[in-house]
Amino acid sequence: MTAEEIIKDIKARKLKPIYLLHGEESYYIDLIADALEQYVLSDAEKGFNQTILYGKDTEAIQVINAAKRYPMMSDYQLVLVKEAQELKLDKAADQFQAYCEKPLTSTILVLCHKYGKFDKRKKVYKVLEKTGLVFESNTIYENKVPAWIEDFIKTKKYHINPKASALLAEYLGNDLSKIANELEKLMLNVPQGQEITTKEVQDNIGISKEFNVFELQNALARKDALKANQIINYFEANPKSNPIVLVMGNLNTWFTKILKYHYVKDKSQLAKELGVNPYFVKDYDLAARNYSLGKTFQVISLLREYDLKSKGVESTGNTEHGDLMRELVWKILH
Repeated sequence: MTAEEIIKDIKARKLKPIYLLHGEESYYIDLIADALEQYVLSDAEKGFNQTILYGKDTEAIQVINAAKRYPMMSDYQLVLVKEAQELKLDKAADQFQAYCEKPLTSTILVLCHKYGKFDKRKKVYKVLEKTGLVFESNTIYENKVPAWIEDFIKTKKYHINPKASALLAEYLGNDLSKIANELEKLMLNVPQGQEITTKEVQDNIGISKEFNVFELQNALARKDALKANQIINYFEANPKSNPIVLVMGNLNTWFTKILKYHYVKDKSQLAKELGVNPYFVKDYDLAARNYSLGKTFQVISLLREYDLKSKGVESTGNTEHGDLMRELVWKILH
């Protein structure tokens, strides 16, 4: 089941006695846990029937004892275990498994196991799949982030320009919690119904209008040496906003797509094959004209070499990141 389907069932009060929410991506874990907090109990019922525990401060036996209680003047009680990855279940493994095999139907036990997968080799995992609901929240691929942003914006009755969603994805990465937080702040400053463009993104999220990784890619695609070096100078002056590891990673992803462009036989399928919005296909057309297949291979090799140099490998360690980037850009362009 998807997070959306689970939340729909929660709102309809189609509840499970145990929820194991686990995985690398915390956003959906929080989303489902928040829905359970919001919809299982009324505000009046929460005083007696809602228990919130934190894994690092809680013994497994405390969770079991809390789950075995009966609700007061309510159909359910909610036991929410946050930071469940810190909970030492092995200390009471048998008791915990015994409870999971026959959970109280009047208790909703929620285990929020973040930043990693629950060990599927444990016997209790199979039990949880049988008697409760197990949801695995996987990290989103970076090429899926712009579409995710567009869908998120759409649910809030807004519309975002493809270039703006791509700029946000380049700048914020694939941490969905961070992205959602920035989008919520952005929408506070944009009238509902208005299209969100790069101007709104730049004005409200602190991304420079002219000097960002997105514009660096465009300058390299055009082989505009002056603009590319202006952007590198800006990055050097603002290293916290533009860390070299992020810039290198984005450029590597971009040139890898240019490499893939050269191998796509049916150019009408480029957007699908490259995993980009059709709006950006023309940018890859230009880049591929300026970077032959052989040159693209060379650039990817250079990016790997300079990524290692930025980390002190095969380098004196005395070269500033700005100087490394200028040297790299010169080699890319020539």
